[in-house]
Amino acid sequence: MTYTVAILGASGYTGAECVRLIATHPNLRIGALCADRKAGQQMSKVFPHLRHLDLPALQRIEDTDFSGIDLVFAALPHGPSQEIVKALPRDLKVIDLSAGFRLRDSAAFEQWYGQPHAAPELQAEAVYGLTEFYREDIKSARLVAGTGCNAATGQFALRPLIAAGVIDIDDIIVDLKAGASGAGRALKEHLLFAEMFENIKGYSLGSVHRHQAEFDQEFSKLAGRPVEIQFTPHLVPSSRGILITCYLKGDAEQVLRTYHEAYANEPFVQVLPMGEAPMMKDVRGSNFVHIGVVGDRKPGRVTVIAALDNLTKGSSGQALQNANLMLGLEETTGLMLAPIYP
Repeated sequence: MTYTVAILGASGYTGAECVRLIATHPNLRIGALCADRKAGQQMSKVFPHLRHLDLPALQRIEDTDFSGIDLVFAALPHGPSQEIVKALPRDLKVIDLSAGFRLRDSAAFEQWYGQPHAAPELQAEAVYGLTEFYREDIKSARLVAGTGCNAATGQFALRPLIAAGVIDIDDIIVDLKAGASGAGRALKEHLLFAEMFENIKGYSLGSVHRHQAEFDQEFSKLAGRPVEIQFTPHLVPSSRGILITCYLKGDAEQVLRTYHEAYANEPFVQVLPMGEAPMMKDVRGSNFVHIGVVGDRKPGRVTVIAALDNLTKGSSGQALQNANLMLGLEETTGLMLAPIYP
């Protein structure tokens, strides 16, 4: 069976990644591509790497006929996304890739994003989209909220350990390195080549990064009490990819066993042998997550390193994985692409 999808925000990085992945999906066809500022243009003009595909021209959302659409990928900024998703026909399945519906509490959203939530009734309906942990809820959902890419990486590393009680949840230090595409496609001075090349810098210091809100929400829910990790992200001179390093109190062998138990049947999560550390390039362009465990010379300390591609597993690949579940398709369909190397 073939389902027809629309991509809103198709001129951004996550929108283009959705197109790239859906292009080889046997059960999905793209019925509409929306991008207000580039409406009327062909995708081949906006993204020349997609010129081999027969795609509809970009159009404005308000000019789009959704009557023949089964599912919408909303790859928009979080503010506009709330209003736009609220206005979509109620019979549409929607996957929102923005931060618009990730937080369950309206007050928390306003605290972290500095504005009231524009669709609190939908916020209560949305299912958090970290597939491996919310699979059954996603299957029956109408609206799925994609996770933040940084938040996804940290949760793959920490959720099984918190749930199993094998680490000290009051002493979690997370250091994250992220490529520039995580900041979107809009022109920003700090993302200029001359600013980024041969440079690494921390940002949103003091655990004020907005993805911290997802860590607070999800880890506290798991533990049954407040959990606040120490988190520092860094921007690195790479176009895509995330590498996260977690410094924890726990036993390395027990941590590794916990991962093997938690991810034994997960097709996209690869647990490395003890002492091996993943690299960003190992997962580039793929829907895979790699996790490594390294014991410390100091007894009772362990280092966990995880890597994923922020545009694929951290965003558009995750969205397609969720779309497969929502449409009753095999979860891995269209996503078993090998990473691109080197």
